[in-house]
Amino acid sequence: MKNLFPKIRNMFDMFKSKKVLIPVTAFLVVVFLLLWLAGTFSSKIDYKNIEASTVQPYSGKTAKVSLITVPLTETASGTVQAIRETTITSKLTARVIEVCVKAGEIVKKGQLIIKLDDTELQGKLQQGKADIALSEANIKQAESDYTRYSGLYETRAVSRQEFENVATRLKNTKSELLKANGMVNEVESLIRYANIVSPIDGLVVDKEVDVGDTVLPGQVLMKLYDNTAMQLVANVRESLANKLTPGQDIGVKIDSLDKICTGKVYEIVPEANSTDRTFQVKVTGPCPKGIYSGMFGRIYIPLGKEEVLVIPKTAVINAGQLELVNVIENGTLAKCYIRTGRTFDNNVEVLSGLKDGETVALNQIN
Repeated sequence: MKNLFPKIRNMFDMFKSKKVLIPVTAFLVVVFLLLWLAGTFSSKIDYKNIEASTVQPYSGKTAKVSLITVPLTETASGTVQAIRETTITSKLTARVIEVCVKAGEIVKKGQLIIKLDDTELQGKLQQGKADIALSEANIKQAESDYTRYSGLYETRAVSRQEFENVATRLKNTKSELLKANGMVNEVESLIRYANIVSPIDGLVVDKEVDVGDTVLPGQVLMKLYDNTAMQLVANVRESLANKLTPGQDIGVKIDSLDKICTGKVYEIVPEANSTDRTFQVKVTGPCPKGIYSGMFGRIYIPLGKEEVLVIPKTAVINAGQLELVNVIENGTLAKCYIRTGRTFDNNVEVLSGLKDGETVALNQIN
C-alpha cells in the first residue's frame, strides 16, 4: 500500500508535463469536433411531422420536340479559285522606275500599274523618225532624177546604164523608207510595253518587283484576278459526281465566313484523278464580300430527304461542355442532358436525349 501512492503521484506528474498534456488535449478537441459535426449535440428532427413541400408549376413559354424533313446531303471539300486570273510579265529588258499599285488593291482595266525605263527606246524612236525624214527627202530627189533621166533616155542623151542606175537608186530609197517606218513602229510598240497596264478589272494578288529592279523578257511582274467572279473547285468521288449535272443548284459553305449560300454547278471535268478516283467539280455563284482565292470551302451534294428531331435554340442550356434542356413533366421542370448537331435556322438538331412530342421550356432556368 505504501508503494501504491508514489506510483499514482508519478502518473499525475506525467500528465502535468507538457509532452503528454498537449497531445491528449488535441485528441479531445478533435473528438469533440467530430461529434459536433455529426449532430450529436443537436436536437433530432421528427420527419414524420414534416409536410411535403409543394412544387410550383411551370408557366413560361414552351415548345414541342418535333420531326422535320430536310435534304439529305454529303459534303465535298474544295478551294476557292478565281475564274479569271492573269500573270503579267515583262516584254522588255529595262529598269523598273515606278510601281503604281500594291498587293490587295483593286485595279481597273487599262490602269497603269508598272512603268519601265524607256529612255533608250525614246532615243531609238527619235533616230527612226530622223531616218524617215531623210528617206523621204532622198525619195523626192530620186523621183526627180528618175523623171529627168527618163526624158534624156528617150532622146538617147544618156545611156541605158545611167538610166537604170537612177531607177535603182529610187527603188533603194523607197526600201529605206519602209525600213525606217518599220523600225519606228517596232520601237513605238516597245515603248507601249514600258507602260504596263492592267488587262482586266481585278484584285492585285502579288507584286514581285520593286522600283530599281531590272527585269527581263518573260519575267513575272505581278499577278491579279477578277475578284467578282469566283468559283469553288471541289474533288468529288465517283459515286457522288454522278448525282451532279451542270447548271444544278447546290449548297456552298465557306468555313472561315461561316456562311452557306446557293451556287450553281458550272463544270464537271470529265476525267477522274487516278490517285483518289475523284472528279473535279466547279461551282459558281454570287460572290459574297470577304471571299478570296485559296479559301477553304465545301459543297453539299443532295442525296434525298431525311427526318431530323429538332428543338428551338433558345431551349438549350450550355453548362460548360454539357448541353441540357428543361423538360416539362406533369407541369414541372426536369433537367435532361442532350447532344445537339446541325443548325436549321432557329432550330437545332437533337442527336440524343429527347423524343418526338416531348415539351421543353424556352426560358433557360438553372
